[in-house]
Amino acid sequence: MKKLFVGNLPSSTTDKEVHELFSQFGTVRSLKLATDVFSAQCKGFGFIEMEGHEARAAIAGLDGKDFSGRPLRVNFESPKKSRRRR
Repeated sequence: MKKLFVGNLPSSTTDKEVHELFSQFGTVRSLKLATDVFSAQCKGFGFIEMEGHEARAAIAGLDGKDFSGRPLRVNFESPKKSRRRR
């Protein structure tokens, strides 16, 4: 199972739209769009889980593709870097 990051989404994006988009490349195991607490609109990014070969196909097919007038950014999720306090 691989986790993908998808970015540069319009604020009007819905879970259903993203699910349909990624389903072309395989089974979407989970989908979570980051949403604003007050307006419930998409913050412009989200995370998707797919099987490894399906995830690679989705990256190849969707990274840079136009989605509602914006080029999508799709890649494997990278681990968060820890922030050190000084």
